[in-house]
Amino acid sequence: MKQLRRENGRQVGYDVLLWIVLCAAICAMGPLPFADPAGFGTVTAPRLALGTVAVLVGRRRPLAALVLLLPLGPWSFSEGFATVDLTWLLPRRDVKILPLLATSPFVVWYAYLTGRRLSRLRPALVAFCLIAAVGVAMVLDSGGDLALWVSMITALAGTYVVPYLLGLLRRRLLLQRRQARLSAEAQARLRERARIAREMHDSLGHDLALIAVRAAGLELSAGLHEAQVKAAGELRLAAADATERLRQIIGVLRDDCDAPPLAPVHEDVAELVRRAGDSGMPITLDLAPGPVPELAHAVVQEGLTNAAKHAPGAAVEVSVRADRVVVRNGQARSRPMARPGGLGLAGLRERVRLAGGTLSAGPVGGGYELAVDLPRKGEEHPRLSGGRRAS
Repeated sequence: MKQLRRENGRQVGYDVLLWIVLCAAICAMGPLPFADPAGFGTVTAPRLALGTVAVLVGRRRPLAALVLLLPLGPWSFSEGFATVDLTWLLPRRDVKILPLLATSPFVVWYAYLTGRRLSRLRPALVAFCLIAAVGVAMVLDSGGDLALWVSMITALAGTYVVPYLLGLLRRRLLLQRRQARLSAEAQARLRERARIAREMHDSLGHDLALIAVRAAGLELSAGLHEAQVKAAGELRLAAADATERLRQIIGVLRDDCDAPPLAPVHEDVAELVRRAGDSGMPITLDLAPGPVPELAHAVVQEGLTNAAKHAPGAAVEVSVRADRVVVRNGQARSRPMARPGGLGLAGLRERVRLAGGTLSAGPVGGGYELAVDLPRKGEEHPRLSGGRRAS
């Protein structure tokens, strides 16, 4: 609110300054009040009134201000921006090009504002026809000399048409800039939606899969009552349904635009594997000494999630090296809890590609293997070096 008041106060100050300068220009064009009071009252005073009304309405309705200033237009052809010799066309040498008066800059300003702020073309076209009619009448009233026609045409072009076209060009450039900004904001929102969808799949999908694994283990445990076994089965089915609904929600949120890579998850691979083992998944980890790739957590999480959903009860082997991460599972021991064709593997493939690596996934020995090869730290990125990556 304070900023709005500040802007309004600044606009009022500008308008007051514009009104003072315009009144000074009008007074300079007509009789002075002390030298010729009668002429001042019949000529200058009405012009001052028109200028005052034009300033009052000019900010919101510049076309109305332009019409109000019509009597103050460049209709005196005795002074001009330039004087040319047209003896090859006319018997006169001193032909005025672009006649100028003291009020011409104000007319130019409101013509520019008309093109800048008026979105419709028809009102401006009607006003310009009226202005052209006034110019034609002034030339005919002065005798219709060809030199006057040249002066009048240049006056209309320089004082009205060109400023209007410049304002129109400015308005369209600003409109294009605004559309570009809105398009960039929309793309940013789509990328954020894709990032959220990927994060939901990586985190919530993994947790739901582990819940289903725990429920499946309880369902097969000995010593449970029939009601408990039934409850465990219902929990497993509910986790599977929740995973399917999550996949559908991700399909709504996700867009085809590229999303930026997710921030690293503050959980190491060993902790991820330990939680999966605590959930009842038969899993082994082969973690080589040395640095762990940044994408290892995402690769292992995706592999464990897919194993829990598509191969329940299968033994899982996880191998992590500095340049290679492999998640392999055996044959499923029970019916899969989800349909193939999720979005997690596609998103992981894109992240691996951006990191300069390669991803392969497919059936191996009756089970399934997800393998990711990554460049070692210090190696040049294949795409940056211009090398070709094997397909």
